[in-house]
Amino acid sequence: MLREFIAGLYDSGDLVRVHRPVSRHLEAAGLLKALDGQPVLLDHVTGSAHPVVSHVFSRRDLIARALGCPPHEITPRLAQAIDHPTPPPLVDACPGQDVVLPEPDLDQLPILFHCAGDGGPYIASAVVFVHDAEYGRNASFHRLMVLDRQRLAIRIVPRHLSAYLERAGGELDVAVCIGLPVQVLLAAATSVDLGMDELGIANALAPVPTVRCQTVDVAVPADAEWVLEGHISTRELVDEGPFVDLTETYDLVRRQPVLTVRRITHRRDALYHALLPGGLEHKMLMGLPREPTIWRAVNEVCDCTGVHLTPGGASWLHAVVGIRKQHEGDGPAAIAAAFQGHRSLKHVVVVDDDIDVYDMTAVEWAIATRFQASRDLVIRPGETGSSLDPSADPETRATTKLGLDATIHRTVGVPLDQARHGHQKVVWPTVDVAAFLS
Repeated sequence: MLREFIAGLYDSGDLVRVHRPVSRHLEAAGLLKALDGQPVLLDHVTGSAHPVVSHVFSRRDLIARALGCPPHEITPRLAQAIDHPTPPPLVDACPGQDVVLPEPDLDQLPILFHCAGDGGPYIASAVVFVHDAEYGRNASFHRLMVLDRQRLAIRIVPRHLSAYLERAGGELDVAVCIGLPVQVLLAAATSVDLGMDELGIANALAPVPTVRCQTVDVAVPADAEWVLEGHISTRELVDEGPFVDLTETYDLVRRQPVLTVRRITHRRDALYHALLPGGLEHKMLMGLPREPTIWRAVNEVCDCTGVHLTPGGASWLHAVVGIRKQHEGDGPAAIAAAFQGHRSLKHVVVVDDDIDVYDMTAVEWAIATRFQASRDLVIRPGETGSSLDPSADPETRATTKLGLDATIHRTVGVPLDQARHGHQKVVWPTVDVAAFLS
């Protein structure tokens, strides 16, 4: 669970602990921004009795540690879990229901006001759980803007939650969970077919016991620190935003539904997980679960060896894809498949398997030594891109997508395996440096 992982970070010296009081209005967010990438625990946030944790999963190595695997195995493990989900068990009770607030008061949570231009305090780490008689349970991330002590404006994009809401006639019971283990966070951010239970994906990564909510018909992770039970109604629409998104730019203000909280349950010593908008943890948790979809799509056309949605591309718009090239057409095929696997992708670079997809210096070297724009550049104008791209058409999302095939190419009369010799770095002899410096 989340708290056990945080305890481990504290024991290993990887957690920054702030004992001084921090204001939830701007100050906490400013401090978290300065410490981006470093797990943080804020002991005292003004106006709340509950501590704030952040940046817990802000790096790939932290996520790997939480899953108990090397960093390069995260993507194939997540792809395996998507292909082979396992039903999570149901338990009778959990610590997350130890404290019950029948008269909910959102002000008791240390919800942060992040930037001066924001529309209000925001919950950015919330996973929303709903149930449909035909499609079953769905879990997905949604940002929530505080309107008052019981109401939140919820940002809903046209995906699964919107489909559930439409099927329910615009009135839908929901459970909002805050403070979840990493396997649930990753699964909730995946892009899978309607009707697939994201908690089945999470449970295939690591065990996820579930418990039934008290006032809504949905089972949620038993390890959640907070559960907000409530109701979404499209009868009342309010302005949602402005709010900073993955690209660290302000998203548009939109008319969005209201989520009314009817009950809050939490652990007696509940932690509040604050996700810094546009921060590394936001990018990692949103982007990394899209890597398996690219991985699976590319593997359908050639041998994919790695996928990296890069932080510089907001972990959403830019990808590096590694392939084990067998044919001249593998590079362009991988480019097309990557765009199919993640439809918000804007730019993709395809490299050979001797290039580390996580090392941007190595990727740039591959572009410098193996890429020719006249031969290897793929331009796709008039494509539908991401609503998170501020340079795309704000109404239609129209954009131009670009692919770079930075793989080794054969020359005339020279087979591909022989052509590789002239494009690979030399191998230097290894020595024991410490022996020379001792």
